[in-house]
Amino acid sequence: MPPRGTIIEAKGFAQRHGAWIAARLGRLPKAAPFLPGTLVPLRGVPHKIVHRAGERGTVWSETRDSGEKILCVAGGLEHIERRVLDFLKREARRDLQKAADAYADQLGVKVKRLSIRDQSSRWGSCTSAGSLSFSWRLILAPPFVLDYLAAHEVAHLIEMNHSPRFWKVCGKVCSSVERAKKWLDTCGNDLHRYGIDD
Repeated sequence: MPPRGTIIEAKGFAQRHGAWIAARLGRLPKAAPFLPGTLVPLRGVPHKIVHRAGERGTVWSETRDSGEKILCVAGGLEHIERRVLDFLKREARRDLQKAADAYADQLGVKVKRLSIRDQSSRWGSCTSAGSLSFSWRLILAPPFVLDYLAAHEVAHLIEMNHSPRFWKVCGKVCSSVERAKKWLDTCGNDLHRYGIDD
C-alpha cells in the first residue's frame, strides 16, 4: 500500500485485483522452515536436515554413503530451528571474516568490525568507520557469491560509492563480479524463504 493510501483504497484494490494477487503469491517460493526433512543449501549444496536426538553436540554436516549431504541436529526436537540458524550464522561469520580479511589484505585496508544480521533489503553494507555487515543468508549461496559480497563491501573501504572507480577496485580483487551479480538477480530472492514458517 502506498504511504498515503488508506485501508479502504487497499481493500478496494485487493477486491478488484484478487486473481492477479493470488497468481503472484502462488509463484512465490514456498517457505522452508528449519525442520527435519527440509532441504537447505549450505554453500549452494542442498543438505537435508536430520534430527539426531540421542547424539551429543549441536549441528554438523555429513555425507551419507549414497552421496546425500545432511545437516545433523542433536538434542530436543524443540531446539532444531534455533540450532540450525545458529550454526548457519556461525558458518557465515567464519566464511565472511576469512574472505573480508583476505580482500582487505589485498587492498591494504583494515576491517574494523564484521557483523552478521538478517537484512531483508541488502546483502551487505559498509560504514565509513570500517564496519562491515552481512546477511547470514549468504552462507546458503554458492561460495563465489559470498566471496563477491565480501569483496564488494571491502572495496567500499576505498570507494564509498558505486562509481566506475569502485567497480574497478572490486573487479581487481574479485574475478566473479558479473557472475555473482547475475546469480543474485536470478536466485537471491529464494534465499529469504529459508528458516521461515508458512
